[in-house]
Amino acid sequence: MENEKVFAMSFGKVYPLLIAKAERKGRTRQEVFRVTTWLTGYTGEEITSLMTSEITYGDFFRKAPCLNPDRRKIKGSVCGVKVETVRDPLMQEIRYLDKLVDELAKGKDLEKILNRG
Repeated sequence: MENEKVFAMSFGKVYPLLIAKAERKGRTRQEVFRVTTWLTGYTGEEITSLMTSEITYGDFFRKAPCLNPDRRKIKGSVCGVKVETVRDPLMQEIRYLDKLVDELAKGKDLEKILNRG
């Protein structure tokens, strides 16, 4: 039930919070866009447009043009939750983005975040 609340949240309200988290730690909006485009296949322009649309956070991931197959290589905890053990597939996609932004905020090199080979 708690997951449904997250899925129903407005993308336009949640995504700016991720940007703000990264910016507070000296990262840029463009870097957050870059990890998001890597993860989802959306372009930066599409993300900007979706931020002013009515799309829910769940639908942002459900309608992602091309989820990156390397996202399965994302490991570790964010908010005390190991992303690789999240059972709900949609919540796992959300946690992947949380983890990428968390890595940015912790100062990890952008290219190391994106090159998960």
